[in-house]
Amino acid sequence: MVHRLLTLTGTLVVLMCLPASASSSQWHESEGGAVRLITAGTPDARGRLKGALEIRLKPGWKTYWRDPGPSGIPPQLDISRSTNVEDTEIFYPPPERIDDGFSQAAGYASSVSLPITFMLEQPGAPTLIKAEVLLGICQTICVPLQADITLDPAEAPDELRDLALVTAAYSALPPSPRADFRLQEAKIEGDRLLVEASVPKAARTTDLFVASGGGYLFGQPKQISREAGKITFSIKLHEKPEDPSPAAGFAYTLTADGESVAGEFQLP
Repeated sequence: MVHRLLTLTGTLVVLMCLPASASSSQWHESEGGAVRLITAGTPDARGRLKGALEIRLKPGWKTYWRDPGPSGIPPQLDISRSTNVEDTEIFYPPPERIDDGFSQAAGYASSVSLPITFMLEQPGAPTLIKAEVLLGICQTICVPLQADITLDPAEAPDELRDLALVTAAYSALPPSPRADFRLQEAKIEGDRLLVEASVPKAARTTDLFVASGGGYLFGQPKQISREAGKITFSIKLHEKPEDPSPAAGFAYTLTADGESVAGEFQLP
């Protein structure tokens, strides 16, 4: 964790010395913040172009993770009007619990960058990103932030400032699970999903964030037992499919004392 903070600090110092960004979009403002899109400029040999959605929040405002919970709008990105872009994948840094006095949501209480990978149809072909962005940003009330963003990644493919910002966004993502820090088992018992996870034995605070999907709608995880580095969470099933798909995967992020890992699990 300390190494990651030093890396990000070094990146920010570098950014202060670099020229103004050119391969990023304009900021799109709203009452509670602003959003823009940046890219690394040049795709790899497989046609994967890295980018990030920068979300700048005013003090006291928040936005949401891939699955906010009972309230909130998850980030949405429509690239159907783009040229030479066939798909995208959004990644998420570790979220936090946000309590508005009525319910708890999974999200971010300060500015955040969401890494995005754009899958291009042809790596060397002209590319134009036209993205319709929808975010939920909230203070005491929620104000959807909508923006139509157009960006030509080839406008400044060697722009070091944008590359550094994208690199920093990816560096902030949770690493893959490890033997002593991971989800071990998930199973359904009645109207609940029971999840067993391993966490470092010395961890004092832990949390689990699970994204709904595949016809399942999950409630907020509650810790029901803990012993010797193993924690069991109980999650209310608000909805479940009549004919569940065994191939359905569920994204999760597990946190402990400021550390986090992220992965995916399937139900038996």
